[in-house]
Amino acid sequence: MSDILTVTDLKKVYGKGGSLTRALDGVSLSLEAGEFVGVMGPSGSGKTTLLNCVSTIDRPSAGSIVIDGRELTRLKGKELAKFRRERLGFIFQDCNLLDTLTTYENIALSLSIIRAPAQKIDRRVREMAEFLGITECLNKYPYQMSGGQQQRCAAARAMVTHPALVLADEPTGALDSKSSQMLLDRLDALNRDLGTTILMVTHDAFTASCCRRVVFLRDGKLFLELHRENDSRKAFFQKIIQVVTEMGGGMADVL
Repeated sequence: MSDILTVTDLKKVYGKGGSLTRALDGVSLSLEAGEFVGVMGPSGSGKTTLLNCVSTIDRPSAGSIVIDGRELTRLKGKELAKFRRERLGFIFQDCNLLDTLTTYENIALSLSIIRAPAQKIDRRVREMAEFLGITECLNKYPYQMSGGQQQRCAAARAMVTHPALVLADEPTGALDSKSSQMLLDRLDALNRDLGTTILMVTHDAFTASCCRRVVFLRDGKLFLELHRENDSRKAFFQKIIQVVTEMGGGMADVL
């Protein structure tokens, strides 16, 4: 398979003079089409900075980011905004749904922005809602739904444009265990059945265990990679816990 994402020698430095902070210090990473990859690390390890750079929220100090064959560091202005709208999907810890719009309208908004035909919008919204199990919520407003339903709505909004890459930032962080499991099951199905490529930052070992590969960062550098291969989720979870224990500081909350 071809690589959807290629990050090469990525660096991000904050500050000036003698007070420099190297949030990323030469990180290289690639994702093949259809992969589901988790990113873990202690507080300050660079995982959020990595996601922010890949999502074009932040610009790296050095290095390159190629998504779907496009070098992001060379895109600017309207060209960058267009690429972000059409080729990237975002799922945040806080759902970021618009309170004045129904579930249907929140999901459809992504397609309206890229000027998809009305007939295609309706078909895609209903297909994605059915896949994520929120068909009964289409006419509801965010305040009328549970946290888990809201997050599945956010996932539908991220996926409905068929992006090249979906970026998830602590998507289960604000959910109870039942809602978390339901969302993870749906993300796994999106990856497995629809071939959606997902890069997910998480502090939680159980959440990470649904991925096929987990990348660990420490002090802005790649520390280790774990591949699930033929392991059960329980066995993979135990391997993640072993790495978390080895890494120590700042990771205790995942145990």
